Amino acid sequence: MAPSPQKSTQDFVPIQEIRDGVIILKNGGMRSIILASSLNFALKSGDEQSSILMQFQNFVNSLDFSIQIFIQSKKLDIRPYIALLEDRYREQTTELMKIQVREYIEFIRTFVESTNIMSKSFFVVIPYDPAIVSGSKNPLNKMFPGKNKGATQTETDNNRFQEYRSQLEQRVAVVEQGLVRCGIRAAELGTEEVVELYYKLFNPGETEKPIQIT
Repeated sequence: MAPSPQKSTQDFVPIQEIRDGVIILKNGGMRSIILASSLNFALKSGDEQSSILMQFQNFVNSLDFSIQIFIQSKKLDIRPYIALLEDRYREQTTELMKIQVREYIEFIRTFVESTNIMSKSFFVVIPYDPAIVSGSKNPLNKMFPGKNKGATQTETDNNRFQEYRSQLEQRVAVVEQGLVRCGIRAAELGTEEVVELYYKLFNPGETEKPIQIT
């Protein structure tokens, strides 16, 4: 009996392609990801809290499609900040300032080592699953580059992708507006940000700078 071929890590990743910030799954589904800002709910007054809860309830009840809220928690990497402080230490010209900067660096190091400081990022995943045509398991199968494709077929594939993407973007706009009404800033991730996010998910040991809302 011949041994079964070993599967690579890529075989377990459900992503077929990331195009124009849109995640295309192997089963034909499409996903967009929104990065959402945090909200310090505990510091709000009672009336403000009630208003936020009411807005969020109205937002969720208004959706006619599902969404996924994903929270990424990881230990805060303080090394870039320490490196910045070390540069500032070398720039000081007086002995007193050097002592103060050095004491501050040691304070930060000691504090971080004794306290488990976590950073959190909040994401909303918005799905769109194109209708499956009879006889086709994946409505996007023909959209991917192939060496036998002609210019006409490629144009048709691009038009199909843009049509599906338009449907997905309408959902993204609805979610963004709902979050803004709750006092939450929201930004849709582009291709580079989506790739970076998934790279961090599959490589949790990597310490890269966090994704920022501009």
